[in-house]
Amino acid sequence: MTLSNNSIVKDMSLAQEGHLKIDWVKEHMPVLNRIREEFETTKPFQGLKVAISLHLEAKTAYLAKVIHAGGADVYITGSNPLSTQDDVCAALADSGVTVFSKYNPHPDEYKEHMIKTLEVKPDLIIDDGGDLVTILHSERKDLLENLRGGCEETTTGVIRNQALEKTGELAFPMVAVNDAYCKHLFDNRYGTGQSVWDGINRTTNLIVAGKTVVIIGYGWCGRGVALRAKGLGAKVIVTEIDGIKAIEAYMDGFEVMSMNEAAKHGDYFVTVTGNRDVIRGEHMANMKDGAILSNAGHFDIEINKPELEALSTSKRTVRKDIEEFVLEDGRKLYLLAEGRLVNLAAGDGHPAEIMDMTFALQAIALQYINEKYEEVGPKVVGVPYELDEKVARLKLEALGIDIDSLTEEQRQYLESWNS
Repeated sequence: MTLSNNSIVKDMSLAQEGHLKIDWVKEHMPVLNRIREEFETTKPFQGLKVAISLHLEAKTAYLAKVIHAGGADVYITGSNPLSTQDDVCAALADSGVTVFSKYNPHPDEYKEHMIKTLEVKPDLIIDDGGDLVTILHSERKDLLENLRGGCEETTTGVIRNQALEKTGELAFPMVAVNDAYCKHLFDNRYGTGQSVWDGINRTTNLIVAGKTVVIIGYGWCGRGVALRAKGLGAKVIVTEIDGIKAIEAYMDGFEVMSMNEAAKHGDYFVTVTGNRDVIRGEHMANMKDGAILSNAGHFDIEINKPELEALSTSKRTVRKDIEEFVLEDGRKLYLLAEGRLVNLAAGDGHPAEIMDMTFALQAIALQYINEKYEEVGPKVVGVPYELDEKVARLKLEALGIDIDSLTEEQRQYLESWNS
């Protein structure tokens, strides 16, 4: 359905359901509410066009509305075809935001929606996984002319942006919001940790307690998924390529081993690496009958699906978001959500209170790069600590928590070399 404001959504009759979802998360996002109050007064994006590619569900929708409240014309698309919620899209289109997104579009349509979001020639972007940046640096360089800069949400996107910077091809500054303290400490650890198991549990309706869970990758997301698995009563195995992270996982109380060995033991597998083919055919050949495979990385390349297909004699969908693959020896392996982000493709993503902090960072980091883009230049930069601290302080205030401050004597002591 194409609307008068050029939005492309599935069904506008779903708008009321979407409004209710957005209203619910708004009630649980006090930090972003404070940022919205500031933006409504200061209008930092007045007269600017902002293009956004994020998982298009209620919390993202509220971020888009906050940026719109700051004066921007906002254009938004989904960053994963299975995480878009059609009722939320309809509600956003009903709220003055231009939307190009539907649940589970054809791959060509999905790409077309992303390009339409950029054809407005935005001044600023918010990206998730680096797809907007990639399009702007490849087939649609003609859309770069107004670009001041943008923000990146994920580890995968930051890696892609840094690769562009390393070759000298990055055309504008990008803020690595993923690397902010309030992002990786809370969003990646507690948000991913909870939402991954929310997605797995509601999709499979199976118990975790007593099972063996293999976590592939022990970054901040992997730490969170492992912690929650342990809390659910699972035995946890971690696989890693980084020696320091492997020792950390060991000292956190988890077994650490190679993927070839871990493949023999796992009942559940969760990939959280940002890399491709971390579960391959050689691993699948050693897995137990009934093993469940899921991915919590941005792209559906962490589990090698072509090799899974090649090992299988048949495939069928046995439950919503669960595909059963029967191997030649009769063993069955189960793939969740087509190997896409299980917490969003088969769930609602991170809790609202967690995304409150992350999206507050996105909003004020976007304001920062809009003010500093000429000074920063075409490179990947971190979120300034004072912005991280601002979000933390607002969160503490919302929680009703007071913390201490340094006395003048303590400050002087810390700043003196001759104490």
